[in-house]
Amino acid sequence: MDMTVTARGGATAVSAEKKRMSRAARELNATVTIVARGVLLTLKSPATLIMSLIMPIVMMYMIGGNLSQNMAGGLGFDYGRFMLIGMLVNMLFMMTCQGLSGLVEDRETDFTQEMFVAPVSRYSIVVGTILGSAFLAIVSCFGTLAVGLFMGIRLGAGQLLAVLALSPLMCLAAGAFGMLLLGSIRNRRAANIAIMLVPMAQMFLSGAIIPIADSSGLLLVLSRLMPMTYCLDLVRAVVCAGTPEYDAVVLFNPAVTSAAILGLTALFLAVGTWLFARSETHK
Repeated sequence: MDMTVTARGGATAVSAEKKRMSRAARELNATVTIVARGVLLTLKSPATLIMSLIMPIVMMYMIGGNLSQNMAGGLGFDYGRFMLIGMLVNMLFMMTCQGLSGLVEDRETDFTQEMFVAPVSRYSIVVGTILGSAFLAIVSCFGTLAVGLFMGIRLGAGQLLAVLALSPLMCLAAGAFGMLLLGSIRNRRAANIAIMLVPMAQMFLSGAIIPIADSSGLLLVLSRLMPMTYCLDLVRAVVCAGTPEYDAVVLFNPAVTSAAILGLTALFLAVGTWLFARSETHK
């Protein structure tokens, strides 16, 4: 009798384990499929790819170049590298958020409703959409690096690999922030405005091209609320580790920065996904 009960219990445990593995495989398959859709949509839009390469010229060469020539004297660190890292992270944020605006278009065509009724987690759908948008963001980074080379700004091979290794986390943080912005916006025009204005504000408030070590008052508060502030600081901490300018360009301990990024990403992803799914339910 005991052996029979034990056998049944073992069979139940195996069955439960198989169900968990099957569900995990289904979630992974859904995420990969949505990522592939995002990459395919990007490749089918040459104009979007061209704009992602042209954008760094406007953002880095025109804005950053002017600041470098007119305001960078006496900072005590290499402003060129400071700006290049800032623009790399900024382009990851801006292009990932821009890619997420497609969710509003999918909502207007009821495509998101079709995805949300599928037997997969909403988080798999959202994460897949974010990672699909990250493809365009990473393409824009190559344009930023090319502009940096033209301006005489270079990163070592190890530093460049460090930036690339951190880019998925940066894109996920950007996507979570973008979901928070888009969660309750139903109009595509409003979504496009929000996606342009807020990341643009982040560029100035988070220290992408302007140092914020001496910010105070409301500007200090706003900079600490921006997820890109912590992403920038982590990348600069990794790239500038062991250099004399480390203390001049890094604001926080990397452990604190990493915790802030993970915490804000989880919070924004949960709230943004809930808001978006709620707006789909109440259409």
